Amino acid sequence: MLTDERWRELLRVRASDPGAVKRAYDERLRRKRLLSEKGTLFLVAADHPARGALGVGADPMAMADRRSLLERLLVALQNPAVDGLLGTPDVVEELLLLGALDDKVVIGSMNRGGLAGADWEIDDRFTGYDAQSIVDFGLDGGKMLLRLVDSDPGTIPTLESCARAVSELAAHKVIAMVEPLPYRRDETGKLILQKDAVSLARAVTVASGLGVTSAYTWLKLPAPEDNAVLDASTLPMVVLGGVPSNDPAADLASWGRTLRHDAVRGLVVGRTLLYPPDGDVGTAVEAAAKVLEAAK
Repeated sequence: MLTDERWRELLRVRASDPGAVKRAYDERLRRKRLLSEKGTLFLVAADHPARGALGVGADPMAMADRRSLLERLLVALQNPAVDGLLGTPDVVEELLLLGALDDKVVIGSMNRGGLAGADWEIDDRFTGYDAQSIVDFGLDGGKMLLRLVDSDPGTIPTLESCARAVSELAAHKVIAMVEPLPYRRDETGKLILQKDAVSLARAVTVASGLGVTSAYTWLKLPAPEDNAVLDASTLPMVVLGGVPSNDPAADLASWGRTLRHDAVRGLVVGRTLLYPPDGDVGTAVEAAAKVLEAAK
């Protein structure tokens, strides 16, 4: 889908016509509604590289190849069941220049400063889109990552920044997609995601209360084993794909169980669909779409 000719043209425009990016934002055909006709939302996510998270499985450089990433995104976005994209400005703008985001939902990724593996990882500064740019560029919402580590003071400025972003987006009647994830550090200092119901439910309640209003807040959560996590808020929720496993069938089954909950509206999945074990992006996306359709 990304021929040599299209690739070279993208590189030419990047080098010689930076104003083309603003024109592409302005000329994008916006979708009139956020949700599909069935009331669901299915997005592919591509904001990992901006946080330095490039690895997939055994390949630490999988997402470093930008042409490969864009090709995979083009395949995913051509499936009519995929409502749109969650991405950082660079990826969004490349897909805009390739004409791939017309009539698609576009959610801008906001805080990417908590670089993967960095000492300051939990102090996740806002280094991508801000609320005003999301409005000015005509995007459909902003996404923020909120990792909660009780032993790490970096959680505090991230909490405050996320609360401010939720309020600013709501003032413009634009959705804020908050991804609250509870972590702890092991004896080596490595961050470990806490998947138990108590930790996840606590994260949900903290995220639900951010900002001056929750009217436009959505939550992005891993598929929990206990519905008590999903029962902790009335806010609309989407299931995140998480770290790809070697068992796509198990991932699909886990998503399917969570999607049946009334508060859960859809999927936001990145590496699991873009880098499946067999390399077949189209089939992986179609399988996820069928799971969503069956659940709703």
